[in-house]
This record gives sequence, structure tokens and C-alpha cells, in this order.
Amino acid sequence: MAASFVSYHACYSISYSLAKQSQYLSKSKLPKPESSRNGCGSTGAKINAVAVTETLDTKVMQTRQNIPTFKQFADPHRQALIIDNGVTYRQTVVIRSYEVGPDKTATLESILNLLQETALNHVWMSGLLGDGFGATHGMARNNLMWVVSRMKLQVDHYPIWGEVLTLDTWVGASGKHGMRRDWELRSQATGVVFARATSTWVMMNQKTRHLSKMPDEVRAEISPWFIEKRTIIEDTPEKIKKLDDTAKHATSSLKPKRSDLDMNHHVNNVKYVGWLLEAMPDKFMDEHQLCDITLEYRRECGSSDIIQSLSEPDEDNSINGTLKYTHILQTKGELRNEEIVRGRTTWKKKHSNTQFPKY
Repeated sequence: MAASFVSYHACYSISYSLAKQSQYLSKSKLPKPESSRNGCGSTGAKINAVAVTETLDTKVMQTRQNIPTFKQFADPHRQALIIDNGVTYRQTVVIRSYEVGPDKTATLESILNLLQETALNHVWMSGLLGDGFGATHGMARNNLMWVVSRMKLQVDHYPIWGEVLTLDTWVGASGKHGMRRDWELRSQATGVVFARATSTWVMMNQKTRHLSKMPDEVRAEISPWFIEKRTIIEDTPEKIKKLDDTAKHATSSLKPKRSDLDMNHHVNNVKYVGWLLEAMPDKFMDEHQLCDITLEYRRECGSSDIIQSLSEPDEDNSINGTLKYTHILQTKGELRNEEIVRGRTTWKKKHSNTQFPKY
């Protein structure tokens, strides 16, 4: 009976949605196509019909997305609020079954995806979201998109399946043409901080794929949201050395799949993390847990690129019970290899009580 109810409810919802769209389209005023003297439609009429169809498709899409055109302070659908004098985004999230690994704790990729999703939702609620992956209206007019240049994540505790968390994110200036975004993830029940992260973002022209300065109109849009609060303070960011083919661990022949591409038509930055860790030994991954990762993004990855992942442990490893590794992702070319991202990780031994910290 339960299955029948779900099936009926799904069919009813789909039928209702289609009926609403049909009702919307029927109310739209379509210009009548011009006809030639012999009764056949002219080329202009065909072009006009295509333009009308595209306009209606856009309107239907906007109706389905329901993107705010002005600042929102609450989003009941996402269980989100704007706090801290109207600049910080706070969302309640629950760890789903498909976001955990064999040990029932959230995977690193799942945490990074949550950070990315809340960043986009922050722009959504700001009323600034244009036609793009977190791009503002001014960015859309200038064919610009955001790309992350550096990211640092520290994880004290990994949330478990079904755990309810509070995730805050906010932005600040990074130099003259960049933006800093920070996050803090904590237990909703106890307030204990599970993870914190900071990142630096710059703008890229979608057509030329070159980095761009921040236009004045974009700065005017986003600067009112900037605050000085930081979740991770790095006085002198650590430089990540370059590895070569002599690295201790290597995995080659990694290749992007169509499902790895995002709305900007490039491999999403979260995917790179999974590739970085592909070179790590299985036994090490089973016995250790990542507690710190720093990423420096160098270039885009194309859909036809062949990727190599390299990892090298520090010579003076096991400091304060932790182990450190250096990583690199690079394309394998006939003449030369090109770096995609450099990484630096810190690991600690897995313990039974690491997954369930005492509050």
C-alpha cells in the first residue's frame, strides 16, 4: 500500500506540475507568425517562433527555480537564515546515507560539496544570483564566473550518518580583485565545531578562459556583504612544493567523465580532491583520517585530458602523532605535463572514539 501511495502521489505531483506549466503557457501571449502570399510561413516567422519558444523556456525555468530578485532573510525550503546583521548565511543540514563511507561518517568529498552548496545558497538568498554558477547579475553581463584559487579545510570530527549540523558561511575581500569565503560546520545539538574552511576566489572570463579583474559594478554588488571575520588565520600560507615522476605513490590514466562537469563546463573542484587521494595506499587510508588539507588550483581540467595523481610523504613524518603528505594532479602530455592542482594533507590515526567525540 505504501508503494502504491508513493506512486500515486508522484504521478499526481507530476501531472499537477505539467498542468500548471501548460496553464502558464496558455496565458502567455504569442505573436502570430507572418505568412507569405502563397500561404507558407516565411523565414522570419520561423525565427520568430524559435525566439518565442526560447523566451517561454526561460520564463518556465525561472518559475521553476524561483530565484529571489531581492534579499531574503529566511528560506524555509533549505532551513536557512541570514544572520550577523544580514551578511552571514546559516543552514541546517543533515548527513544523508549517500554522503557517508563504510565507517558511517561523512566523506571528505561530501563535506566539500556541502561547503559549495551553502556558498551558492548564500548568493541565492542575497538576491544577486544571475545566470550562472554563483555569478551575480554584473558578472553575467560581463561573461564572468567564479573560480577557486586556494582552499584550506580543517576537520576535527567527521559527522555521522543522520547527524544534524549547522553550517555558517560568509565572505570578505581578498586583495583588490578577489574574494575570500569562510565556513564553520558544527553540531546543532552541542555547538561543537566539527570543521572549518577558508578559500580564495577570483574571476574568469567564460569565453576567453582567462582570469579577469573585478569590474566596479560587481564590486558594488558584493562588497556590502564583506566582513573581516575569519575562521582560519594563516599569517604566512605554507608553500606547496612541486612533485615529479619520482614521487613515492602515483596513479595514472585518470580521465574526466561527463558527470564530472559542472554548470560552467569544467571539472568541479571537489572532484580534484578524490583524484588527489587516488594515489594514496589503501592500507594507509583504512588506518588514517584526514584532518587538514590545503589546495592550490593552477589550471582547468579539460574533458579530454589524461590525469596523473602523485603523492609523497614528508621525510620527517609523524610529528605530534600526525603524518603529512604532498600531492599533485597534472595532465599527461606528449611534450610536457601541466599542473592542475597542488595539495598538502595532514593525517592522524583512526580511533574508535574519533568518530563519536565526547561532548
